[in-house]
Amino acid sequence: MKVSEDKFVTIDYTLKLTNGELVETSEGGAPFGFVFGRSQIIPGLEKGLKGLEEGETATIKVTPEEGYGERREELLQGIPRNYFPQDADLRPGAAFQTMGPQGPVTFTIHEVQEDTVIADFNHPLAGETLLFDIKVTEVRDATPEELQAALGACSTESCGTCGGGCC
Repeated sequence: MKVSEDKFVTIDYTLKLTNGELVETSEGGAPFGFVFGRSQIIPGLEKGLKGLEEGETATIKVTPEEGYGERREELLQGIPRNYFPQDADLRPGAAFQTMGPQGPVTFTIHEVQEDTVIADFNHPLAGETLLFDIKVTEVRDATPEELQAALGACSTESCGTCGGGCC
């Protein structure tokens, strides 16, 4: 069975950057499962998986445009230092979470100034070309419950990550 719309797909994967840096792997854990064609994975990975069959392996290169987007300077924002707890570890690269209009939002610290912390609301992989080494471990028809859960994760409103609707 081929990877196609509304199939439940599981993959083993290793994600690296073009400089060879390991970002994430499913090795030693459970394969990653999703309903294909329901925007549950980044577009470039979905495009690269289409038509593969159970047991096949591939290296899929995903450009920023089909991954997490380009870095956007307007997503660097100053936050008064006194908004952070007194004992907060304020250093570049440290991750924090705040509440946005649509729920929790994660950011990393870009720079610490005397009275201001420059927060980076870009996705950590924005601007990066991604290399996925994958093995398709399962392809089957999605159950009605899996299809419903995939629809539940879908929204016609933008989440702010990609700038567009999620469906």
